[in-house]
Amino acid sequence: MGMLFLIIEHFKDNPPVAVYRRFRNEGRLMPPGLGYVSSWVTQDFGRCYQIMECADRGPLDEWIARWADLVDFEVIPVMTSADAQAALAPKL
Repeated sequence: MGMLFLIIEHFKDNPPVAVYRRFRNEGRLMPPGLGYVSSWVTQDFGRCYQIMECADRGPLDEWIARWADLVDFEVIPVMTSADAQAALAPKL
């Protein structure tokens, strides 16, 4: 797909019952072109860290809009360690 993004979700409701209810009833609500890689939730249910993948930012922004009533988002473009090493290899 292409670009990787670290998504930090700050749940507006703690515990995030409404988030998990929507997820149970409607799924991830991902548009075409957006891929889910993996996610982790803090033990206090305050945040979720998620890796998403897409060719361009459009599908990611569409997905964020579908959840914005329940979650505040931070979006950080990231790369794999292997890609970082390859990018820096000529300078080593």
